[in-house]
Amino acid sequence: MNIIQAIINIINCKVYDTGRHYHAKNRANNMGEALEHFIKDSFAGCYEASEEGSARAHSEVFSYLGNQNNPPDMILKSGDAIEVKKIENPGSALALNSSYPKAKLYREDHMLNQACRNCDGGKWTEKALLYAVGVVDDTSIKQLCFCYGEDYAAEKDVYERIKQQIKSGVLEIPDIEFDESTKELGRVNRVDPLGITYLRIRGMWHIENPLRVFKNLYSFDRGKDFHLLAIINSEKYNSFPHEERKALEATVGVKVENKSIRDPNNPAKQKAVKVILFEK
Repeated sequence: MNIIQAIINIINCKVYDTGRHYHAKNRANNMGEALEHFIKDSFAGCYEASEEGSARAHSEVFSYLGNQNNPPDMILKSGDAIEVKKIENPGSALALNSSYPKAKLYREDHMLNQACRNCDGGKWTEKALLYAVGVVDDTSIKQLCFCYGEDYAAEKDVYERIKQQIKSGVLEIPDIEFDESTKELGRVNRVDPLGITYLRIRGMWHIENPLRVFKNLYSFDRGKDFHLLAIINSEKYNSFPHEERKALEATVGVKVENKSIRDPNNPAKQKAVKVILFEK
C-alpha cells in the first residue's frame, strides 16, 4: 500500500462527511480523531467496514499505529511513516509542540517508543515521512494535503543545532542544576533556596502548513466542496508501480502536473515534483 493507492481510494470514496460517519460508528469523538480514522481507512480501503473489520484491515496494511504521545501516527508495512495534522483554517500553522519538523523518520529519534522502533522487524534506520494535513469544519474535511517531509522540512541538523544552542545558553547561567534526562529541552532543578522549584524548558515548534508553503503550485475551485492536493518529488513518485501511476493519471477529475519547488535545505536549488489535484 502507498500514497498513490490511498489517493485513488479517496477519490472513489463517499465519506467526506467524516465527523458524522465516524461518530455514528463510535470511532471518533472529534474531528481530529475522525480525520485520523479517515487517513487510516484511505490506506486500508475500509471506509464502510465495521469496527472489527477496520481493525483487521488496518493490521494488514500498517506495521505500527501510534497515538498523540507516541509519533508517528502510523507506519505502512515496510513503507512510509505518516503524520496526520488537523487545522480549521487554510492559513493556520501546524502546531508540532515539542517535535520539530521532520524530513524523515529516524529510528534513533528519542521521541519514538520501543514498539515503533521494533516495527517491520526492527531492521529499519530511517523512513520517508508523509504529512497528511486536513482542513476541517465541525463535520467534514474541506481540504486535504499530502506532502513528504523531505520536500517540506530541512534536515534534522538544522533543528538540532537550535536545540543545542538553547541548552548551551542555559548551561552558561551560573550555579544551576541542569537536568537533561527529559524528552524536553531540559529542566533546571532546585531553582529556589529550598530546592523545591524546578523549571521545565519546552520546545513549542510551529511550521507553516503545506497549503500555504506551496500556494504557488495550485489553484482550487472555491465552488467545490472537497479539494485534495498531493506534492510528491519526482524521484519518489517514479518509485511507485507504473500501473498505479497510470491508473491515477487516467482517473477522471485528476490533474497530475510537473512542477518544481525550492529545496528545503538550499533554496537556491530546485526539486522536480508531481502536483496531484482532485476536486469534487
